[in-house]
Amino acid sequence: MPDKPKMPPVEQLRGRQLGRILIKMGRIRRAEVHEALEIQKQRRGPIGQILVELGHIDDEDLNLALAAQVGMEFVDLERLDVPKDVIDLIPAQMVNTYQVCPFDFDEARKVVSLALASPDNFQATDDLKVLLGMDVEASIATPDALQTAIARYYPEDAEDSIQTLIDEIAADDTLAQFEGRGESIDLAELKEMIEANPVKKLLNLVLLQAIRDKASDIHFEPFEDEFKMRYRIDGVLYEMVPPPRHVAMAIASRIKVMANLDIAERRLPQDGRIELTLGKNPIDLRVAVLPTMFGESVVMRVLDRSAVSLDLDKLGLRDDDLVAFRQVMRKPNGIVINTGPTGSGKTTTLYSALRELNSTEVKILTSEDPVEYDIDGLVQVQVRADIGLTFSRALRSFLRQDPDIILVGEVRDLETAQIAVQASLTGHLVFTTLHTNDAPSSIARLLDLGMEPFLITATLEAIVAQRLVRRICLNCKTEYKPTEEVLMELELTPEDVGGKTLYYGKGCDYCNNTGYRGRLGIYEIMVSSDRLCELIMRHASTTLLRNEAVKSGMRPLRDTGLMAIFDGITTIEEVVKETIIDE
Repeated sequence: MPDKPKMPPVEQLRGRQLGRILIKMGRIRRAEVHEALEIQKQRRGPIGQILVELGHIDDEDLNLALAAQVGMEFVDLERLDVPKDVIDLIPAQMVNTYQVCPFDFDEARKVVSLALASPDNFQATDDLKVLLGMDVEASIATPDALQTAIARYYPEDAEDSIQTLIDEIAADDTLAQFEGRGESIDLAELKEMIEANPVKKLLNLVLLQAIRDKASDIHFEPFEDEFKMRYRIDGVLYEMVPPPRHVAMAIASRIKVMANLDIAERRLPQDGRIELTLGKNPIDLRVAVLPTMFGESVVMRVLDRSAVSLDLDKLGLRDDDLVAFRQVMRKPNGIVINTGPTGSGKTTTLYSALRELNSTEVKILTSEDPVEYDIDGLVQVQVRADIGLTFSRALRSFLRQDPDIILVGEVRDLETAQIAVQASLTGHLVFTTLHTNDAPSSIARLLDLGMEPFLITATLEAIVAQRLVRRICLNCKTEYKPTEEVLMELELTPEDVGGKTLYYGKGCDYCNNTGYRGRLGIYEIMVSSDRLCELIMRHASTTLLRNEAVKSGMRPLRDTGLMAIFDGITTIEEVVKETIIDE
């Protein structure tokens, strides 16, 4: 196959029409552009794709032309020998995640040159600017040349490990001079620490590993003699190899720079966010910095929207509970309360309901603190108490926005509860959350806030309580026979489980030797009834309300958990940990 003509300078191609660029590149003739334009008139679609389908150009030609159109240079990676110090700027894991390869570094301008295979991968350059803390100039390489370069410069057996980077930091003389300095490090020195390549690489590697392992939170915690890094997976915290204590301030400050926070302010809490895109999945990192006795503690909440399935069928609701919940959420008006402790999946459940209800005929407004998922078609409001935008104030304004369905992030006070009631009485369906142990005790919480019993009975449609339990890893799921002591924790006897097979996870590489992978919700749904309304009007105790709800068909949390155990989805330990025995 003959060599393709040499690319003209990108200045001659930037901003021109795609057909003209391809002609200047010597890839096609005018007649072929006119042929494609005639086809485009008949069936629309991008002209580049039509030219590929006609066989006049290939995908590589199209990529080069699209890159030249936006002013990106072409780089021939096969003719370059990239220096090791340039390769060391970016960890192997990051190169493979973003599908890029560095080929030059201008130290004076602090600019790294990267090769991409597609001009559509512009998100990688934005993310890498944040992660690397330096400017990025992108050029286009052919996909084959890029893969060859990645394999050459970042062989699989040379994958950077957190342990390797920590050893590198411990041996770094520049960073070692800050040991024992504490708060005496001034701003100029702090900026020097932040720019240290081992610090950047360690932080980036921790972030990428946490996101890859589906962690929900990443913790960086300074103590008197050590600096801990931990992340939470499926609700449980796991500790990583701790880096040297003297880089605590550098890592906290590097995170603050990435989140656009004030690195000079070390006495007050600060909140920020970092937005990344990994493999076309948007990742939102919520950053919370807290000053402690031994430095700043930083927690990053990882909101990976691709990892969360906002689908009611996949949350763990049993078939009968799913039918009951769908009936309640399709009521024309009333209040539906979702209750449970922090981190029990309430937001995910309510969002799954809203996503199912979301259509062009329905207007949905939400007020949240913070807004966790962006969903097309929902009008979402971030509550900001510091400027007076509270739940109650947002809710009052909502009623003038002609909504059909309203989500109030949380009922924290009487005023919010009263406006929610007024909204439901005037024909709106209101979803909200509370923090109580189970569904029946939510009534006592509403009464404690000062709500009138007749307003509760007039508006309440259902209360859904939930917990999250870890799923047994399917890769190492193993049968076992529980001891009587274990069964007693659930008030069961060997006869109760006779004939039923129980399982646990032995632990394997797939689940990081925990025996668990993923989580599911267990639910109890208390649907309003005439008898329950009578008891609420008489200020009946929570125990009486619970007994009546069970008579009316509510399955308590623990019973739902038991069914998940007998189905082989979770373990006795998980259900005991997350649920309480009814008194």
